[in-house]
Amino acid sequence: MSDKYDEYLKEHIANVRKGILWFYEHINDIPISRPLLVKLADQHDFSKLSAEEYDAYDEYFYGKEGKDEKELQNIDEAFDYAWLSHIHHNKHHWQYWVLQEDEGKTKALEIPEEYVYEMIADWWSFSWRSGNLNEIFDWYEKHKDKMILHPETRKLVEKILEIMKDKLDEQKSL
Repeated sequence: MSDKYDEYLKEHIANVRKGILWFYEHINDIPISRPLLVKLADQHDFSKLSAEEYDAYDEYFYGKEGKDEKELQNIDEAFDYAWLSHIHHNKHHWQYWVLQEDEGKTKALEIPEEYVYEMIADWWSFSWRSGNLNEIFDWYEKHKDKMILHPETRKLVEKILEIMKDKLDEQKSL
């Protein structure tokens, strides 16, 4: 058990919550009830505390120092399984909504709006950590083409990001 990883998780969940609360303070007409989104934020990434995920994440991010090549391979493989568990247990990850059909096709399912907000708050949490709330926009531009999103989900994501950018730009000019 790593104090560094525990602290990271605590800060990450707090930053997701900050993002959710920011949405309600700055975005009009969010069609999701505030109690539901706050509940999602407060329960965000709880699967990372599970036996399937905790040690693998801890080792991957905080336990590689001084390990030999074989140990590093084992850590990476354990993390792959933990990541797979994580995306299969957390609806705020776009990967949760990607269907791999038996015929080999990949299909993006539409993500319910509450999870879109949580997903964006999850991405944004790293901007809160750095203190640069605008870095999410560059992050999204860099990663968007790798995301398999339903067209309606992508439109919603980009609409929310545009509103966020406009609101942040307004705040800067005050």
